[in-house]
Amino acid sequence: MKQVKLIALLLIAGTFAVFAQKINVKPSDAVVKWTGNKIGGSHDGVIKVKSGSLELKSGNIVKGSVVIDMNSITCTDIENEGVNKKLVDHLKSDDFFGVEKFPTATFIVTKAAKFSNGKANVSGNITIKGKTEPVNFVVTKQNNVYKTQLKVDRSKFDVRYGSNSFFDNLGDKAIDNIFILDIQLTAK
Repeated sequence: MKQVKLIALLLIAGTFAVFAQKINVKPSDAVVKWTGNKIGGSHDGVIKVKSGSLELKSGNIVKGSVVIDMNSITCTDIENEGVNKKLVDHLKSDDFFGVEKFPTATFIVTKAAKFSNGKANVSGNITIKGKTEPVNFVVTKQNNVYKTQLKVDRSKFDVRYGSNSFFDNLGDKAIDNIFILDIQLTAK
């Protein structure tokens, strides 16, 4: 009788393993490109993924989280090394992302629709500088690669520098509140 119970338990556990699969994001293959716009131009760069995982059930995202290493932020559009370093240091400062106090940003999936034609609507919470806000976006899936574009309102995360939402008379020194993250994650 004990053997029958053990076999039944193993079959049930095996069934759950088939339906709920946790896969890790491969940080070395992850790509997070950022773009920030201002009057008269823009800047862009990359940020590294520190860790992440997705939980899939029948091929659909049911849970997930991604941790971004904010200390890894770089600028790719400025060739002058000194000017590039000045911008990156400013982005790491309290004027922008305060990476000394907030070394990571996180995203946690709260809800996801089923994939249809390789696309799914995803909802979650993004945390930057210790502040959490809900976000919604579309994820495209091709094999084990997941892609999305997030448009993030930095003013909601106390990233105030050069924002018309907080300062008057900035004129052509204003920086757009919305910054764009183009994200590509590869699951192992």
